[in-house]
Amino acid sequence: GHTLPSKSSSATHSLLNSPSARTMRAVVLAVACSVASAFVAAPMPTLQTPKTVVKAFESEVGVQAPLGMFDPLGLLEDGNVERFELLRYIELKHGRVAMLAYLGQVITKAGIHFPGYLDRANTIKFADIPTGLAALDKIPPAGYVQFFLFIFFLEIGVMGAPLNGAAPPEFIGDFRNGTPDFGWAKLSDEVKLKKRAVELNNGRAAMMGITGLMVHEAIGNSIWPGGI
Repeated sequence: GHTLPSKSSSATHSLLNSPSARTMRAVVLAVACSVASAFVAAPMPTLQTPKTVVKAFESEVGVQAPLGMFDPLGLLEDGNVERFELLRYIELKHGRVAMLAYLGQVITKAGIHFPGYLDRANTIKFADIPTGLAALDKIPPAGYVQFFLFIFFLEIGVMGAPLNGAAPPEFIGDFRNGTPDFGWAKLSDEVKLKKRAVELNNGRAAMMGITGLMVHEAIGNSIWPGGI
């Protein structure tokens, strides 16, 4: 009942197992491996931040554990001191505004408002201004004019160059300009550095906090108890 192999199949088997056939298969396999290796990505060189750049700012206020000198975008890779001072100035101002914004939401959400009316026609009470982004539609145009004039005054008259012979700023973000410092000058250098670091970190946290509140309110999922 078994079929004997034909002469042609035996010949084919012998041909495939001949030394020349085995050599050909080895050559094809080697070529295939070399072609495949051409598509394997070469190892990326390790990017190392120059130690001199890191050391240029590692002693600055706000550079602390666990992140240390955190510069993911590489804005300070060249160690440019002027750029660092500009970014620190911007960070401080944004942090201070964010702290005011976050505290404003907390206070108004607690039901605390200025007494009286917002407009001269006595049609809008301060208590009628809602919390969050909804307040933008309730403020009359004259209110926005007052906002911009007040900010202009702060930028030019308070945060600008020292006025009336006042001493130059002690550090970036020092906007005293000869105004009372509430005992700041009497503090030790160690306490001053600690308070500056606290302000900087609180500002960073407030920027994240107010951004989270605004985003959640905009998508209709307020994180305040009971919603906005």
